[in-house]
Amino acid sequence: MAEHLSPAPPTAVRLTRYTKTEQSEILGDGADPFGVAHAGLTWLPKEDHFGIRLGDRLVAHAGLLVLPVSVGGTDTEVVGVGGVAVAPDLRGNGLARLVVTAALDHARTLGPQYGLLFCRQPLVPLYQRLGWRALEQDVHVEQHEGPVLMPLRTMWTPLHEGANWPTGAVRLLSFPM
Repeated sequence: MAEHLSPAPPTAVRLTRYTKTEQSEILGDGADPFGVAHAGLTWLPKEDHFGIRLGDRLVAHAGLLVLPVSVGGTDTEVVGVGGVAVAPDLRGNGLARLVVTAALDHARTLGPQYGLLFCRQPLVPLYQRLGWRALEQDVHVEQHEGPVLMPLRTMWTPLHEGANWPTGAVRLLSFPM
């Protein structure tokens, strides 16, 4: 059963660091904390980090990274969202919403029109509740051997009023975040 939060609402803050130690504080020391090792992908570290602490324990995280993407042959940038994590004993308390919202508030200051993330299929409904939209087309991402088809679900969200995802083939011009 999930632990319940105290009456004072938690707040997401920008973190000055986010290392494997902080990740382990949230998710433990398992070999595949995000459940995506089967994809066999190389991932980029995030540059901006947001987290929620309860007492002295880090219990949630979301990271950001601005990345180049080609959509329909036009190059642009997206703010990649990744490393979203909530301590298993505290899931269902709205912490994902709080930490992702804080990250997206910052993402809106970075310039790109779109946020982009990759997730396992069971997480799609969560992100849809947070306003993300599933991309229907295949997405290719860079890997050491060249571009590969992203096996995870790709989702996007507008970062600015009136931003609509363009049509055409999507290729992340970097490793995924």
